[in-house]
Amino acid sequence: MMTQRMTELMNLLEKDPHDSFLLFAIAKEYEGHDMPDQAEHYYLTLKRSNPSYVGLYYHLAKLYEEMGKTEDALNIYDEGVFMAGKMNDQHALAELKNARMNLELML
Repeated sequence: MMTQRMTELMNLLEKDPHDSFLLFAIAKEYEGHDMPDQAEHYYLTLKRSNPSYVGLYYHLAKLYEEMGKTEDALNIYDEGVFMAGKMNDQHALAELKNARMNLELML
């Protein structure tokens, strides 16, 4: 699955392999093409290179939910709640807590 957009993103990433936005965008592209393993790889790469990129936690946890990896999703929500609190990102904090609570209610 090498769309024009994906080719462009990969070329940009080659020039700057730690660009958080590019890693996130590539993960979302793979997710959009129903390639969860590849999406997970790029989310985890982003998490390792820039753990304070708060947006990744919600999307990675949702991906885990869709993959049936409930425990992993709950753990990522918890990590995201911690990081959002640390970064004082109240919007992300509320969103992550709400998503985690909704997942728990489904269990």
